[in-house]
Amino acid sequence: MGNISASSEIQGRKIFFLYPPAVVQNQIIAELVQQEFEVYITKNHKALGRILKKYSDSIVIANIDEGMSEAEWEKWIIDIKNTLPDVSVGITSTNKDEELKNKYINSVQVHCGFTVLVPDINKVTAHILENLKAVNAKGRRKYIRATMENETSASMNLSLNGTFVKGEIKDISVVGISCAFETDPELTKNELLKDIQIKLQSTLLKVEAIIFGSRIDDNIKTYVLLFTQRIDPDARTKIRKYIQHNLQIKMDAELK
Repeated sequence: MGNISASSEIQGRKIFFLYPPAVVQNQIIAELVQQEFEVYITKNHKALGRILKKYSDSIVIANIDEGMSEAEWEKWIIDIKNTLPDVSVGITSTNKDEELKNKYINSVQVHCGFTVLVPDINKVTAHILENLKAVNAKGRRKYIRATMENETSASMNLSLNGTFVKGEIKDISVVGISCAFETDPELTKNELLKDIQIKLQSTLLKVEAIIFGSRIDDNIKTYVLLFTQRIDPDARTKIRKYIQHNLQIKMDAELK
């Protein structure tokens, strides 16, 4: 594998699960999202091959039980490795055959492991996590963030002097948001806002936050709010799920 780019060292790497079975999609990927990995799902190897040219130090976890014959999978993975040397490939399969496993690890030389999908889902998750850490999937980034340009599925209100002021969310992570208002409410640094309502699709969250600061974006004052430690763990879970959903929709548009 070639050198990981400086930006991916900081921002982390995109992880594409190719043809993931239901158990991987519903349990393992959900767990990775909660651990702040940037995860995508696709069931189109041709489109993924094209998109990897743009995101050329991504990670691909391919389920070789679906999509192509075993010989076609081997050829596809070798082609990816030859043309995009900075892409790390890992395998999942229900096939326990040691010869098959040895072929991918020793001959094809996948860098992100061969994970046998056994019934013990915790064991499978741990193995995938181990392989992702080995290829520095997270980089130095701690939290995944979604930008909300022209996003209609999210909004916020905050209570100021007994009235609710509506704001537009610019971006969101599990630690906070940046937002702008039609009329500047003139919030001050370190001010505690105790009653903030955030709507993410049909989910309504109530949080409190501290004003971290502000900046001017395109002549509009944008405030940065950091959630306090009193945020409900369930709210964090929902924010991470929303971010993954938001990023997946954007990636789906690129994969078309």
